[in-house]
Amino acid sequence: MFESFYEKLEKLGIVPVVVLDKVEDAAPLAHALMAAGMASAEVTFRTDCAAAVIGAMKEAEPDMCVGAGTVLTMEQLSDAIAAGAEFIVSPGFDEEIVAECIDKQVPVLPACVTPSEIIRALKFDLHVTKFFPAAQYGGLDTIKALAAPFVGHRFMPTGGVSTKNVEEFLSCPSVIACGGTWMVKASLFADGDFSKVTEEAAAAMEIVRRVRP
Repeated sequence: MFESFYEKLEKLGIVPVVVLDKVEDAAPLAHALMAAGMASAEVTFRTDCAAAVIGAMKEAEPDMCVGAGTVLTMEQLSDAIAAGAEFIVSPGFDEEIVAECIDKQVPVLPACVTPSEIIRALKFDLHVTKFFPAAQYGGLDTIKALAAPFVGHRFMPTGGVSTKNVEEFLSCPSVIACGGTWMVKASLFADGDFSKVTEEAAAAMEIVRRVRP
């Protein structure tokens, strides 16, 4: 299930986790990321304009893979799908959200950090899950420990991933991609100049190319 999306996710390598308060920042942010070769974004439902941001980013950069993150409710899921979200990410495992995504054939990455949660995911035929918050739940050591009994299961660590450790994460076969915020922090474009976003994203993608030639 969702194999083509998983293949795309692995090629992307890093998915920027986007939190925007203003829809007008969506298009220039999308352009800045694409200019760096970072062709994806996980727009989190932590702000009221998240759905509008998803639509604006897709309109600005049609080839960008834009999904929704921090999806906690069925209403948010509905809004995300209506806005054109190509994948759904949740910080936890909600069976209702997972079932609805599968029914609508929208790739979903629920967070699983324990063996029991991974078993629940496998019952839905999900073989890739988010690992969040990665730093607080033991990072790469925990991922490797979980991967031992769950052969073939892969993770997208998010939370505490940075330029300091992303190469180590991506070098692990059990990590399909990493989620991160460092290249899309609001402070980088508070003055309206998005060039620092492109700079940070380009440096991140260079790591991806080095680790996964």
